[in-house]
Amino acid sequence: MSEIEETGPVRPAGSVPANEVAAGEGTSMQVLVGPGEAPNFCLRRFVMEPGGGMPLHTNEVEHEQYVLRGSARMRIGHEVHRVSAGDAVYVPAGVEHDYRADADEPFEFICVVPNREDRIRITEE
Repeated sequence: MSEIEETGPVRPAGSVPANEVAAGEGTSMQVLVGPGEAPNFCLRRFVMEPGGGMPLHTNEVEHEQYVLRGSARMRIGHEVHRVSAGDAVYVPAGVEHDYRADADEPFEFICVVPNREDRIRITEE
């Protein structure tokens, strides 16, 4: 039996605790599939309340994201984008990026990252 089978390959997202992201404002994250449950990737769900977000920062790992609802102004490198439900986003490792939820509803997205150590570095005060 593989490790994922032992921990359960399917679980309701509602059963996974959401934790506030210390670097963010009004931002929470659930680790839906973590390092101990899959060999290559982590699957995370972020929710940013209206007006909430993350400051300009870098990560040591790439991010692949899919927006579930809401919208946000997102800076990736030197470009600013407005992302909304149905958009797919790629953030390369080491590239500065930020988020600001800009609608009257929460901004929610799925984020897939490699299963390896990551460090966030805030580049904006």
